[in-house]
Formats: sequence, C-alpha cells, structure tokens
Amino acid sequence: MATLSRHILGTLAVLLLVACGVSSAGAAPTFDREVMSVLAKAGCNMGTCHGNLNGKGGFKLSLRGFDPAFDFSSITRGQIARRVNPAEPEASLLLLKATMTVPHEGGKRFDVDDPEYKLLRDWIAAGADRVADVPAVKRLNVEPRDIVLTDPQDSVTLRVTAEFQDGTRADVARIAVYEPAEPVVDVSKDGRITRRDFAQTVVVVRYLEQQVPVRVAFIPRSDDFRWSAPTPVNFIDEQIFARLKQLRINPSAICDDVTYLRRATLDLTGLLPTVAEAKAFLADERSDKRARLIDEILERPAYAEFWSQKWADLLRVEEKTLDRKGVETFHAWLRSCVAANKPIDEFVRELVSARGSSYSSPASNYYRAMRTTDMRAESTAQIFLGVRLQCARCHNHPFDQWTQDDYYGWGNLFARVDYEVLENRRRDQNDKHEFDGEQIVWMKSTGDFPHPSGRVIPSRFLANDVKPVGKQRDRLEALSGWLTSSRNERFATVQANRIWFHLMGKGLVHPIDDFRVTNPASHPELLARLSRELVEHHFDVQHMIRTIMLSNAYQLSAEPNLTNASDEQGFSHAKPRRLSAEQLTDAVSQVLEEPVSFNGYPLGIRAGQIPGVRPFRFRDQAPSNGDRFLTVFGKPPRLQSCECERTADSTLAQAFELVSGSLMNELLARSSNRIGRLLDAGKTDREILQTLYWTALSRQPNSEELSVGSRVISTSNDRRRALEDIAWSLMNSNEFLLRR
Repeated sequence: MATLSRHILGTLAVLLLVACGVSSAGAAPTFDREVMSVLAKAGCNMGTCHGNLNGKGGFKLSLRGFDPAFDFSSITRGQIARRVNPAEPEASLLLLKATMTVPHEGGKRFDVDDPEYKLLRDWIAAGADRVADVPAVKRLNVEPRDIVLTDPQDSVTLRVTAEFQDGTRADVARIAVYEPAEPVVDVSKDGRITRRDFAQTVVVVRYLEQQVPVRVAFIPRSDDFRWSAPTPVNFIDEQIFARLKQLRINPSAICDDVTYLRRATLDLTGLLPTVAEAKAFLADERSDKRARLIDEILERPAYAEFWSQKWADLLRVEEKTLDRKGVETFHAWLRSCVAANKPIDEFVRELVSARGSSYSSPASNYYRAMRTTDMRAESTAQIFLGVRLQCARCHNHPFDQWTQDDYYGWGNLFARVDYEVLENRRRDQNDKHEFDGEQIVWMKSTGDFPHPSGRVIPSRFLANDVKPVGKQRDRLEALSGWLTSSRNERFATVQANRIWFHLMGKGLVHPIDDFRVTNPASHPELLARLSRELVEHHFDVQHMIRTIMLSNAYQLSAEPNLTNASDEQGFSHAKPRRLSAEQLTDAVSQVLEEPVSFNGYPLGIRAGQIPGVRPFRFRDQAPSNGDRFLTVFGKPPRLQSCECERTADSTLAQAFELVSGSLMNELLARSSNRIGRLLDAGKTDREILQTLYWTALSRQPNSEELSVGSRVISTSNDRRRALEDIAWSLMNSNEFLLRR
C-alpha cells in the first residue's frame, strides 16, 4: 500500500511539473531554466541565504540567480559527491539540506514529496549537466495586474505565463516567486493572494530574470458608500478620482481661499503671503483668481530663487568642492534658467555636456562637484533617469534590470572627464576634497572605465535597444542628446514625477529617484499622461506647474473624511507637511519683520536666497543662530545627489528650537521687530493682534481669538512681553508650521 501511495504521489508530481511548464520524465530538467527557478523559489539565492556576498556555510550562489554559470560551477565543482551525487541522487547534499534530512541553518525549503524535490533529483540523476543555449525568458505575463476586491472577497489567484525566445510558452505559476511589498497579504506557492488586512500593496512576481508588479487592494464592504467628488477640471482629476471611486474613497472638499493662497505661495516661492497679498486675494471675487495667482507668482524673483534651490540640492552646490565663487556662479546660472523657464531638456543637455572654466562656464560645476567616474555615472542616472545604479557596481541589480556590464558601459561615458586645477588655495593641505580656485573641466582623448574583470565594456546608454556609442563620438554630447530626447520616455517621466512631488508632497513613483519594475507608480496611467504632456509642451516646467496646481486634486483640503482618513497614496486629500528649513526660517523672519543672520552672508539675505550651504571659510567659527536653525530643520549638506538628503522628519531638537531656541528668542526680543514698531506707532491691542494673525496665518483672527488675546494682554504686567508670547504661540501652532 505504501508503494502504491508513493507511485500515486510521484505521478501527481510529474503531472504538476508538466502543468508548471517544467520538464517531465520525458526530458531531463535543464539547469538554467528549471533548476535555477527551484533555487529562486526556495529562496536559496537570496541575500539572506547563499546569495549573500560571502555565501553561507561555505556555499555561495549568485544573488537572485543573476549568474547561472557561476551557480552551476558552485554546485558541481570539486564536491560532486557532496552537493550532487548522480550515482545516488537522494544522497546529494543539495537535497538532504533542503529537506532537513541533515541539519540546515536555512531550515526546510521543501519536502521529498514536493515537485521541487523531484525536479532537482531528476536533474542530478540525469548527470547534473548544464545544457547550452537554453531559450531565455522573453516576457513574463501576469493576469490580473490591477486587483481591487471588496469584502467578503478575500483572495485571488494569479495566472503566470512565461514566453521564451524560441516562441514557446509555459504556465510557471507554481515555480514563480511572489514577493509582497508589505505583510498585509499572504501568497501561496501557486500564486493565490489572500488578504490579511484591508490595505493596498504590490506583489512582485519573479521568474528567472523577469519581474512583474501586481497592484492589489482589499477594501472593506460599505453598503452606505456614496461617491462624492468635485467636478474634474482636467485629466489629472479624471485619473485620480477614477481610482478613488474604484477604491470606494471619497476625496475631501476643495480647500478655502486662505489655504490655497498659503499653499500656492509656499509651494512656488517658499514664502508666506504678505498681508497685502492675503487681503487682496480674499477680496477678489473673480472666478479665475486662482489661475491668475499662479501666473503672477511665477513671475516673481522668489519663484526662481526657491525652485533653483531644489536643483542646487541635487547638484551638490556646496563650497568645499566648488569654492565660494563656483557656488555663486553655478547658483546664479540655475536661478537664471528657472527665471527664464528654460525647457528642462535644454537645461539638462547643457549640464550633461558641460565643460570649461568653473567660473566662466557655470554648468561645468556639475562635473567639478563629482570627482570620480562612478560618482558621475551614479548621480547622472539617479537624477535624470531615476535609476539607483549603485548595486550594479558589484553584481547585477537584485531589484532592477541593470547588469554589472550595464553599469560599466554607462560609467564609461564619463571616464574621460578630467580637471585642470589652475590653482588651489585650500586651507587644509591634507584634505584632498577641498578646492579653492578656478578649474577647467575637459575631456581626455583616451581612457576607459574598466570592469572588475579587467574587460572594458563599450560606452552605452541605460537602455535595452541602444547600440554602444561609437569610439569617435564625443561621449558627453552623445549622452546629452540621447538622455533628453523626446523618445526617451524615462527622462520625461522622471522630470514630470519630480514636479508632481514638489507640489503634491509625494511622487507618483516614490521615492522619486527609484524607478524600477519592483517600485511601480501608484497611478501609472496618470504618470504616463503627465510625461506626454511635458513632451508635447516642449518640456515647459511652468506649464506643468500650472496644470497640476489648477487641478482639483491639488486644491483638495487637508481635512479627511470617513472614507479617506487612512489613504496614503491615493491623493484623496492634501497631506499636511512641515515647512522646510528655509521656508520656516524665512516665515519666522517675515512674521517678526527682522532679518536672520547667516555666517558669510550680508544681513538681509533670506534663507531661500543662500547659494550654498555653510561658507567653508567660516568652518572654524561657531554657526550663527540662523545657520543652526537651518541645520536642525533639515537643510542638506549637499553631499549626495538624492532628495533623501533633505529631511522633513520632526524631531525633539526641532521642538526645543521652536519652544526655547536661540533664534526665536533673539528675534522676539529685538526692540526693532514688528511688535516694537507697532507699539511705537501707538497701535491698539486689537490692531496689533489683527496684524499678527494676518502676518502669521494670512487671515483675520476670529472673535474668540481676539477675546483670548485681549485678555492675555490686559492681565499682563508687561504689554510687550504678552504680545511676544502671542506671537510665539502663533509661530508654534500647526496652522503656521504646516503646509496644509
């Protein structure tokens, strides 16, 4: 009876292997297809197991199976009697460990009755060979790709089919790997997704080198749900609201005029509206006043100053590497490009192809800030293509399509950038990273970026269908042309996503410089449409800004409703976020009408106007109160080409800085500040309170606020001190500290 049971189980295993598109008894399993897929399914080649840089237990595999030749050699070379034993397959260590027949630190990966065991056993029994020219996977098809299920529906089964280069197809659902982004779902071995919680997530389906993301949403039943939303005004609203309706989430109402004015002014200039601007906007009864406001703000110098800072963060505009004159020259050029609304493709072409004097050719500072080939290659990929290429320096990228050869072929484009240091007046002669003096960025006629193996990979772009760059072509000119071409969809998509992020607080792809299959967009159709809009309007940044800011999706209130309070990625309501370091510094200065001092800069310069970070020649001096305030609230040192360097997190140090910090106390105590001038002018308590509210919150105080404020002043022995306390409380309120 036991023999019959084993026979039945063996027959079922063979049938299952056939159904999964892997070899049956009629053909020996191939190493590159079947064996590699079993190793991946069992998790053997993950970074936490034998795919680790140093392997585990003396056995190393390539990370996620990027190198089948290495893995075959690692399994079979010199130890055939241990890891694979064709003469006695069941005695192979590969099977004994995986089934825990002998101790295995990685635990049991499958049972002897599982198809994976039989496949490996059959491969070993057939000689444990590697067949040449096994057709590679051309495409992995997964259905459905976008799943929305309403309670009581709690599961769905994926259909996973692989297409191979020879035209054949196979159902690989049983042998594919399923990786949920968050632990809110369970996925069975054969691809059945089951709800653990009501949530949205992504499940990445992986088979050999192919990966496909699947969006999954499980939503609770709500019989009383009634769709309610503002009327769409453009394609952004149509896409956002359609998705929200599908998820049974109602967007919040449109924000009021005060909120919109502060939001738009902060987003475009980094400043609070003035009292005159606030009063004029609220009194304006024209139906198109929000559109008029945007047009007017885009003409202000403060817009160019604020948005050039965003590029300065990414392009490492800081003094240690560029020196003071280089920082000022580069920043002035960035500001002029934003002010002139230079098309972003033209702007990037000038940056990437730049060379010449760091003083007379401002864009050349892009390369002056990045002294090594790998830094230039990684930063350019991350900023302009949203590709975090760093992992591919040592091995094929575990979460993206890029190989180690791609890395060194891309890096070779930058290998001939060199520097002529005309002079270096650095103070620390032992610090090779400090530069003070003019430099010339130029291109050598020879030089390559060698692969770790010693090979030289011909210069090539990060694309699957582009030939290597010809040896006689100017590599940077060729790169800048390809990078900014309207046919390069990735470039336009990354730039559209960056603009969206700066206005909406979160990218459609987030983080915004991490575009990969395993990190899909929350609204892929919308992102594609924004990209086309940017290209069709000749990379006009201001057109993109207007399009987003005039959408009702941008204008939604931050007040959540019962359906959208937990929504994190649907853009159903505005997400309150803390003012940035520069915004908050300048806002405090605006309210108290007192300038903030920064070491190395004239008194009166705003935080949002500072070209660099901290002047390097003042490094031996204690930072000013303004410098310290900027650091505490997250101004980046600009040592990385990543948005992540600027922190928006709230910290205990920030709370102390606002409650009892030196900058706040200094500005409040100055006799010449706004409070002092209002008192000197003989203003009444009511008039001063109204001025403070209009200045700090862009609105009139209500009757209760006036009553409380008047009582605080009248019961105090020191009128000025009471007014300072009121101003302090306004600047510590969420209404002031948050962009809502």
